[in-house]
Amino acid sequence: MAPAIEYQKLMTEIVYINLPGPEEPDPGMSGGELLHGFLAELHRAPNPEVKNSIDSICNKWNVRYRKQRG
Repeated sequence: MAPAIEYQKLMTEIVYINLPGPEEPDPGMSGGELLHGFLAELHRAPNPEVKNSIDSICNKWNVRYRKQRG
């Protein structure tokens, strides 16, 4: 018997969020830059439970945090 729901993952692109991100939004920021700052701030959450939840969601949606080298 086939499963009740068939799932095929179509999106395989990975989105990288470079850390550190912007601390505050600027008037001239694009939507992508605002989202980048928002996600970077979530990554800095001091509460481990919140951080684990964010990491779980990011893994589900192929979002990866990447620290700048240098």
